[in-house]
Amino acid sequence: MTVVVTGANGFVGTHLCQALQQRGMAHRAVVRTASASAPTPHTVCLPSMDAHTDWTQVLQGASTVMHLAARVHQVHDSSADPLQAFRETNLHSTVQLARSAQLAGVRRFIFVSTIKVLGEQTTPGRPFRASDPAQPQDAYATSKYEAEQALKALTAGSTMELVIVRPPLVYGPGVRANFASLVRAVARGLPLPLGRVHNQRSLVGIDNLVDLLLLCASHPRAVGQTLLVSDGQDVSTAELVQQIAAALGRPAWLLPMPQPWLQFAGRLTGRDAAIQRLCSSLQVDISATCQQLGWMPPVSVAEGLRRAVVSPGATP
Repeated sequence: MTVVVTGANGFVGTHLCQALQQRGMAHRAVVRTASASAPTPHTVCLPSMDAHTDWTQVLQGASTVMHLAARVHQVHDSSADPLQAFRETNLHSTVQLARSAQLAGVRRFIFVSTIKVLGEQTTPGRPFRASDPAQPQDAYATSKYEAEQALKALTAGSTMELVIVRPPLVYGPGVRANFASLVRAVARGLPLPLGRVHNQRSLVGIDNLVDLLLLCASHPRAVGQTLLVSDGQDVSTAELVQQIAAALGRPAWLLPMPQPWLQFAGRLTGRDAAIQRLCSSLQVDISATCQQLGWMPPVSVAEGLRRAVVSPGATP
């Protein structure tokens, strides 16, 4: 069984390819840009991944495709039409790959989507479930949802099996963006005004996500499913800071700022969206995934955070 992994030099792709190599599973790691630090010796550089890409050579002999490559959030998006820019990569390129995979006789296509397809936040006691209606709120989530729908239509009645996985925020050694910024702030002992944030967030450690993706490559009951994934333990932002601090062996400096004040400060500083993410809840119910596949997250939140901040490639 040869597994083709797109976006193989991204955060998830790098860890996934390492796991495939450790398990002795034949695979091809597809990247857009060649570099000296290729994720595995089996790396293939394919600079153009769009609606016209020729995937013939890459897919030759492949049994499974794990499609991770995507256009992700742009902090300062200069595109004249952001939605169209997201669609070019996340929708049209995905459909081209899936059509090519069908022609190549690929048995299973695993598409890594996002929990944001279901929305940006949840109400207390009502976590997202896979059966919930889609409510994407931005161009990125919209393009991912459109790709999900296109893949379902393409594979309906086809011999190629489809599995969709929707993760929330993924963390682990080497992760960047907001999670890395939070780890650096805790590592430096900076006081954080998050002591009164009592939300609930679902996260997924990279080891848990990779474990599920590898299971999806072979489990017969994964076929045709849209699967939610998390660590199975939700935390508030304040609890997250405390657990990061514990993993670093440092005290957590949490200031008890009232949440309305924090949100007001966010509006004044132009960081309203970032503050909203820190304060709002986003919970994921993974019970259906666990029951369907007989799966449980193998790594706890505490252990996942310890690996994220003390392992090689961590970003404090």
